[in-house]
Amino acid sequence: MAFGFFALLDDISTLMDSTVNMAKAAAKHTAGVLGDDLAVNAAKASNFGANRELPVLWAIVKGSFVNKIILIPLILALSYFLPKVVEWLLLFGALYLSFEGAEALWEYFFPHEIEQTKNLSEKEKIKSAIVTDFILSIEIVLIAFSAVKDASILQQAIVVSFVAFAATIGVYSLVAFFVRLDDMGFALAKGHSKKSILYKFGMFLVRLLPFLIRILSVVGVFAMLLVAGGIFMHHFVLLKDVAKELAIPSIVMEFLVASIMGAVVMGIVELISFIKIKLF
Repeated sequence: MAFGFFALLDDISTLMDSTVNMAKAAAKHTAGVLGDDLAVNAAKASNFGANRELPVLWAIVKGSFVNKIILIPLILALSYFLPKVVEWLLLFGALYLSFEGAEALWEYFFPHEIEQTKNLSEKEKIKSAIVTDFILSIEIVLIAFSAVKDASILQQAIVVSFVAFAATIGVYSLVAFFVRLDDMGFALAKGHSKKSILYKFGMFLVRLLPFLIRILSVVGVFAMLLVAGGIFMHHFVLLKDVAKELAIPSIVMEFLVASIMGAVVMGIVELISFIKIKLF
């Protein structure tokens, strides 16, 4: 009896060790999307008054949790009953990331004036942020799942849930810090002379926020393209063979493949928009 109990404990310990290792691998796979998630949400949450930033951010966080609660069982169910659908979803997700990344690169090299968005209410802005989070959450859940797709359904559920919810907590904790950075700076500078160290440091924090968001945006774009390229390389062995034949480093090949795919999708989207304008 005692032997059976200790054998059970040993099995549980082995399962936990295996699950932790898979969670680490899944977290590494999702790092690229998290960089974009952080940049996008920091930009969205910083467009409110100082007294509304945290309440708005909390509303977005609750929406993000709901997104994960919907997506995790849906993806797991699809993987069990229609596994091929998950593979296609992952590829379509890679196309979406490629499109987003390529569009951001195009805007960087060929900036143009973007039509000003209409003045949205706070509720509409929150809804928009939650929709954006939903799209990025699909990628996080799918990419996390891709790292554990050969594991048992229990391990898949544990790992994907852990990575998805940890991502939400981690990303939005950092977003909360970033959106309050300028307010922290103003609070430090207030009441001090312009020559004082506290005033200078406070104003440094104020100026740092837009710079940080810009850096995160750039890192997020490259991370998106590398994640997408990695998905394409994993599913199309021919791309790996081409990279090996031409002695192209995998990271460079991933970036090139994703950029090309993104450019193709951009072209299709622009063509559809042009046809709509001409027809309607």
